[in-house]
Amino acid sequence: MRIGIISDTHRFTAAIDKTIPYLKDCDLIVHAGDNIDDTYYIEAVTDVPVVAVKGNCDFYSDPGKDEETFMAEDKKVFVCHGHNYGIKYTLSDLQKRAADLDIDIVIFGHSHVPCYEERDGVIFINPGSPSLPRGGSSKGLGILDIKNGEITYERIKI
Repeated sequence: MRIGIISDTHRFTAAIDKTIPYLKDCDLIVHAGDNIDDTYYIEAVTDVPVVAVKGNCDFYSDPGKDEETFMAEDKKVFVCHGHNYGIKYTLSDLQKRAADLDIDIVIFGHSHVPCYEERDGVIFINPGSPSLPRGGSSKGLGILDIKNGEITYERIKI
């Protein structure tokens, strides 16, 4: 299963358009919040289903979930924006949540800084932002491949 991961798009359609060639080839797209309304556009132009959660800037958006859990092949995936877990300071609270839910992969956003880290057998992924990168990072998105239990991840700069 090929999963496109995007976050913190903030209604910058020109930046989103640069991600579309990569997202079109995915089986699923995950949007980790800020601006969840962008997912309507992404789904329409890619024709790929989108799993999305609300971020701290989505207070005016239509109802959406703050967290989502789903299975990707044999891996349990947890998606949140991250602002409710203090991810700009530490991944500890998010790591505890992952342990409580028996999660294999955590996808989050909020910091606009890319991250790929494994802690106690759990993979934590933040794709950064295609529109407003921070921390010296480049604009980008992530591609997660899960095949026969094997996980590979690539961050793509746009």
